[in-house]
Amino acid sequence: MADVAIVMGSMSDWDVMKDACNVLEKYGVSYEKRILSAHRTPLEMIEYSKNAKENGFKVIIAGAGGAAHLPGMFAAMTPLPVIGVPVRTRTAEGLDSLLSIVQMPRGVPVATVAINNSTNAALLSIEILALNNQELQDKIVASRQQQEKDIHELNKNWMQKHETALDNS
Repeated sequence: MADVAIVMGSMSDWDVMKDACNVLEKYGVSYEKRILSAHRTPLEMIEYSKNAKENGFKVIIAGAGGAAHLPGMFAAMTPLPVIGVPVRTRTAEGLDSLLSIVQMPRGVPVATVAINNSTNAALLSIEILALNNQELQDKIVASRQQQEKDIHELNKNWMQKHETALDNS
């Protein structure tokens, strides 16, 4: 049984959504991925979303481009938290997707991340799961500490490189 359902409107969304899979794998979080279209497979999408909680999911990550109805349709059908990933389109560079997902009506919330940023959707889902999982909380803290160390190291190396260049001028 998987903790996170990753759904996308079409196979063309996979290039964006695979980053979420990679992050979840890095943290050891189980997931299932599916292509479910709000427009082309509406009955299957409704059935999957209505049964998501009973099927053991705890969080849904839904990526969609264009009209981007998939995250909102999931949010309307399940009591689980839904994180929408707007996928960049050729027509409006993803702004259409972003606005569609972020402008949900009151009472049907969808957390929304930046265009094409399924990495943050995965991290947000991990943070939600970590509310009841100390091991995941510890991994989040360790990851953030590592990010801080990486920045300090980057600054140290950058300053050394530039101080040498300045000294030679």
